[in-house]
This record gives sequence, structure tokens and C-alpha cells, in this order.
Amino acid sequence: MAAPITIDLSAAMIAAPVPIGHWLVILPVVHCIALGAVLLMARAHPRLQGWLAISGLALLALMDAALLAKVAAEGPLTMVMGRWLPPFGIAFTVDLFGALMAFTAALAALAAGIYALADIGESGRRYGFFPLLMLLMAGVTGAFLTGDVFNLYVWFEVLLISSFGLIILGSEREQIDGALRYAVLNLIATTLFLIGVGILYAAFGTLNMADIAARAKDLRGTAPLMTLAGLFLLAFGMKAAAFPVNFWLPAAYHTPRIVVSALFAGLLTKVGIYALIRVMVMLLPVEREELNLVIALAAAATILVGALGALAENDIRRLFGYVVISGIGNILAGVAVGSPGGIGGAIFYALHSIVLMTALYLAAGEIARRGGGFSLSALGGLYRQSGGFAALSLVLFLAACGLPPFSGFWPKVMLAKASLDSGAWWLAASILAGGFLMTIVFGRLFLLAYWRPAPMALAPSRACWRTGLSLAALTALTIGFGILPEQLLKLSQSAAADIVDPQAYLHSVFPEGSTP
Repeated sequence: MAAPITIDLSAAMIAAPVPIGHWLVILPVVHCIALGAVLLMARAHPRLQGWLAISGLALLALMDAALLAKVAAEGPLTMVMGRWLPPFGIAFTVDLFGALMAFTAALAALAAGIYALADIGESGRRYGFFPLLMLLMAGVTGAFLTGDVFNLYVWFEVLLISSFGLIILGSEREQIDGALRYAVLNLIATTLFLIGVGILYAAFGTLNMADIAARAKDLRGTAPLMTLAGLFLLAFGMKAAAFPVNFWLPAAYHTPRIVVSALFAGLLTKVGIYALIRVMVMLLPVEREELNLVIALAAAATILVGALGALAENDIRRLFGYVVISGIGNILAGVAVGSPGGIGGAIFYALHSIVLMTALYLAAGEIARRGGGFSLSALGGLYRQSGGFAALSLVLFLAACGLPPFSGFWPKVMLAKASLDSGAWWLAASILAGGFLMTIVFGRLFLLAYWRPAPMALAPSRACWRTGLSLAALTALTIGFGILPEQLLKLSQSAAADIVDPQAYLHSVFPEGSTP
């Protein structure tokens, strides 16, 4: 059992006021919660509600952009609640990794919100789509910005509550069935996470991430850190849909409205991956190294199971669910390697996947609107109907395969190189094999749905600027990440370096002389 930890409260209170710039750390979360409440009160005005939500999401993206710029210029920022110094108070600490994830998530949510103006009707708005969307973003953003493990659990609960509401919006039988599977597996993962948090507190006497990272080396001989690492790996692996606990995702993500599926595919699994990297790489690096073979095997299996599952699917929504799973495997490969290059590749891939998977599901919605359904066997003629939409789709498909010059190419190169540098040639081979299989998957999809003649005459489909704007913006990001990758490569590598060696993070939470 760990030795008892004595707490000196004499210097716990903050004497100096919080710098104005540090309010940016908490402002995005407060904004999402406050706007969600306003939208709930405006439920009798569905048209106004939609435009308020879009304005709020645009403001959220601007806040996150300002936060990212400040963190990139000054290093990690910390704000504590109630004027109590960490580890006694609740801390929000944002480094480059958290700021990048929050900003990219806000851009994806803004695109999905604009799409929802056309996809979500008056009844869906009255039942709370936009308030639930803002609550979801509060949970996602809070998870990316918190510096406390228990607070991470709380923000997981916030986003899960809102996601339960979104997944059953419409109350169809298929949605209820998907929601049940989604809820059971996520509640099991949440329970495992909470058990891990309890053991963590019993061992360390604190839940502040910086404090845990600083104390871990001294408690390694007495605290059950391998047990903790195993619990967190299983819990976050379930939330991220990694093999062998990935089966719930394709059974659930095809059931809600397509814009909800897009939000889930783009954001929710990435929160699980973010938590896994934060805890396993920054807090428990030695234990992660001990488990690297397990993580690497899970990564390779996740890549291949996702790719093979996509190859076997006829429903486009379920096919894209397997694409999400395969992408999670690529990110896990970087976690398994654990080097700055591997973690940098994982971060780059996560950012790419947030944008890409949101765009793919929105494209699936357009495919169904133009072609009359999601079944590959019944689709055809989409290229002849709209060459512009076919071109956008082709860019997204090539990015998902990891082909140049689009955004999926660079992180796969980084991950394959890091795997080879660590001697895990078979892991690099699985990344390349997954890309090859994905090329077959998306080649088949394009040939069947777009290139071959339509099985029946397609009714003319009017273009909608809302859906077109969302798809065009996300596709432009995918092209930009691929053609001009230097800045994102630099940011991803800097974020990875700060995770592997978190001295700047620790200094932000405990300035010199204030470490307990």
C-alpha cells in the first residue's frame, strides 16, 4: 500500500488574480453550456434555434483558434477553479495536443451543424437536436481541456448523456436497438474507467494529471500501476472501438440521423483515443512500454478487422463504421510505438480522422438523398447525376485510403516510419496492408455507386447549399492538410514531444516553487 500523503494547506490558496488570457482555457466549455441552455429555451422557435446554434459553433471555433494560437506561442496554460492551487482545486490545463483536438472538433461540429439545417426538421429541433449538440460539444471540449482525471470522467458522462439523446432522436425501432448496444458497451467502459479513477486516487491521493505524472516514478514500487494501466487501456479501448471490443460501433452508428452519425464518427471515438494517449503516454509511460506488444497486436488487428469488415459491407453507413475502426487501429499503432515520431503520427492521424470521418458520413447522407438509399447493390449513376459531388467524394475516398496528396498520406508515413524505426516491421506492414485494403473498399464503392449506370432512372436532385458548403469545407481541409502539411506536421510533432516529456505541462500547473 502506498505511504500516506500529507497535505499542507498553508499555500494552497491563490493570491494573484488569474491572467485574462487564461480565461480562454475555460471559456469554450462555459460557452457551450450557456448556449445549450439558451437553445433549450428557444425550442418553440426552431428556425431561430438553428441559426443561433450555427453562430454559437462559429464562435466556439474562433475561441478554440485563439486558444490554440496562445498555447502555440506561450506553451501550456492552466486555470484553476475556486482560487485553489493544484492539486487541491480542479484544474483546466491545455497543451498543444488538447488545443489542436478542441479546435479541429469545433470545425467538424460547425460543418455538421450547417448540414443539420437541412437534415434536421422542425420536430427534431423541437426534441432538442441543437441543445444536445451544444451539450455534446461541452463534453468533448471539456475532455480535451481538463487537467484532472476525475473531471475527464465527468466530461465523458456529459458527452454520453447528450449522445444518448441524439442517437434516439426520431424514436424509430432501429434507433432504439442501436442506442441499447451503444449504451451498454459505453456504460461498461465508463464503469471500468471509474474503478480505475478510484484506484488511482487511493494510490496517489490526487487526481490532478500533472501531480500524478510527477509522483508516478516514486510510487511505482508500491502502487498497482500495471493494474491501473490495464483498466484504462480496456476502458478507453472500448470507447475508441479498438479490437476486440469494437463490435458495438458498426451496430450502432448506422441507426441515427446521418448528421448524428457524422458527429459520433468524427468526435466520440477520438475522445477515447485522446484519453488513452493522455493517460498511457503522459501519466503511465513505463506501464505503456510494458504493454506495448499488447497495444501493437490490438492495433494491427483493429486495422485489418476494420478494413475487412468494410470490404464485406453493402450498407454504406455500416461500411463507414468499419472505416472508423480501421483508423483507430492506425492511431493505436502510434501509441504502441510510443516514440515522439509515433505519437506525432497518431495525433496527426486523429486530426485527419476527425475531419475525414465527419465528411464521409455527410457524403453518405448526400448519396442517400441523390441515389435513394444506402445500399450499394441498389446505387449507381451518381457521377452522371452530379460530377461536382462525385469529385468531392473521390477526394474523400482517396484521403481515407491514405493516398497522396491528401491528408491521410502523411500520418500513415509517420506511423509506418516510426514502426520500422522501433523494429516492429509487422506493425508497419499492417498499416500498409490496411491502406491497400481500403483502396479496394473505396474503389468498389466508387465504381458501384458512382461509375456504373443507375439500376433505375434517378429523380433529379436539387442541390442544397447547406449540405454542399459543409462537404466542400471539410474536403478543402482534407486537401489543405495533404498539400500543405508542414504546419500541421510541426504542431503534431511539438504536441507529441510535450506528451512524451511533459515538463512544460507540469511547469504550467506547478510554477517553480509551488509543487506540493
